Amino acid sequence: MRAEARAKRDAFLNKLKSRPVVMGILNLTPDSFSDGGRFQNPDAAIAHAKSMVVAGCDIVDIGGESTRPSASPVSEAEELARVEQVLTALTGLLDVPVSIDTSKAAVAVRAVEIGAAVVNDVWGLQRDPSMPDAVAQAEAAVIIMHNRTEKDERADILADMRRFFDRSLALAAKAGIPKDVIILDPGIGFGKTSRQNVEAVARIPDLKDYGLPILVGASRKAFLGSLTGDGIEATLIGTVAANLVAAAAGASIFRVHDVAEHVAALRIFHSMHGNITR
Repeated sequence: MRAEARAKRDAFLNKLKSRPVVMGILNLTPDSFSDGGRFQNPDAAIAHAKSMVVAGCDIVDIGGESTRPSASPVSEAEELARVEQVLTALTGLLDVPVSIDTSKAAVAVRAVEIGAAVVNDVWGLQRDPSMPDAVAQAEAAVIIMHNRTEKDERADILADMRRFFDRSLALAAKAGIPKDVIILDPGIGFGKTSRQNVEAVARIPDLKDYGLPILVGASRKAFLGSLTGDGIEATLIGTVAANLVAAAAGASIFRVHDVAEHVAALRIFHSMHGNITR
């Protein structure tokens, strides 16, 4: 890992100890569920990333493959082609770190070579057998997200998350990934029913015994529409409300599309919640 990326990685991890942290989403895909196609042009993508940093985000998460249900998989070469130019530009331009949203070890390795500081794996080191060693050798921080191949309304979602995280953490330990660079993500919207998504947020306190920071990615997820009764998932207020509930439950990183609004809401939450809990 480059020295500049290592410094950004460490500064990012240190922030998690003191206040809520906002991760801005930058999808370089034609088919992401919310903003697919908006930032395929490199100039538009770079401008949007810069605007998110101005708005206060602490890290920019770049993805070249949609993870929405039924999305078509893309090859390693195609994913790299989508992200390399923008990654190269942003790692030189931004003061905040960049993370790569990928489940492919080769993409993760190349992204860190360019300057990414964090690997965000929606399959928690379990999809690509090479990923644990790749992350360890790259010295990147890693986000381990819980995922399922399909929904099962009978599943005990907390027990399922714990089994998944235990396996991922065992893979991380075997590869030599230090515990202090690992972040857990309950995987809101991935292989879960609406009820299980709600439960996954509510049970965040039950994951705190891992002693690791918790990231939540509820932004514009479909289950929010089911809670309001109008079926509209992309409303800003629903996402902000869900993230504040997650913050109260103990989450410390929030992966969002709407950066400025979350920076303001979480700043107020942090100030008021800190006074209430003293």
